[in-house]
Amino acid sequence: MYPVSQRSAAYDRAATMFSPDGRLYQVEYASKIVAQGTLGVGMIYDSGVLFGADKKVPSRLALPDSIEKMFKIDEHIAAISAGLVGDARRLIQIARQKAQENTMYYEEPIQVELLVKEISNIKQIFTQYGGMRPFGISFIIGGIDETGKRLFETEPSGALAEYKAIAIGKGRNEAMAFLEKEYSDNINFDSAIALSMKALQKGLDEKEKISAERLDFGYIDEKKKRFNKIPKEKLKSFLGNLK
Repeated sequence: MYPVSQRSAAYDRAATMFSPDGRLYQVEYASKIVAQGTLGVGMIYDSGVLFGADKKVPSRLALPDSIEKMFKIDEHIAAISAGLVGDARRLIQIARQKAQENTMYYEEPIQVELLVKEISNIKQIFTQYGGMRPFGISFIIGGIDETGKRLFETEPSGALAEYKAIAIGKGRNEAMAFLEKEYSDNINFDSAIALSMKALQKGLDEKEKISAERLDFGYIDEKKKRFNKIPKEKLKSFLGNLK
């Protein structure tokens, strides 16, 4: 439990109660959980949307592929999570349902922004009613639809914002400062991968080294509008050229 003053203790116990200084402590605690998660990066490049995630493997006995960080929602939409994986799986399941229902009812793929708002609305509901706790998860959700290349961040509070490049998780501030400085419009695919890897390094401890085994990268291309993962061998070649 995060320390709070005695005056604020009563407001600490309910997700739906504002403190006198206008804070929802349970929502803030959910954001703290997100800040402890491994770093994820999303980026729009000249012909698509790129996703990159660090999957820190807790033990050499653990299988890296069993650690979930990046999710395919629909053919044209994917997501990266930071925070509680169980919460992420539940919301991803809902997102997949929404995407399938849209295809069934309207015979067209769901728009990225519409799906993001649906998930954000669910998150917001869990901050407003008693007997619920906020979802301890943030998402980077991106994809391509008839409106173009879209990339969003959703927070535990239900807030959302659209970005050209975004990072979530541990080391977010450092990664965002790096992206603010280095990202440029119309960056190409290879440069976007290299830039994302450098941003992911910002979330590592000093003694840690980035490796292909702990990385998960995927992309959605503007032509095919289909999510694909980047093979480990290609990631290794990029890591070999990183300075």
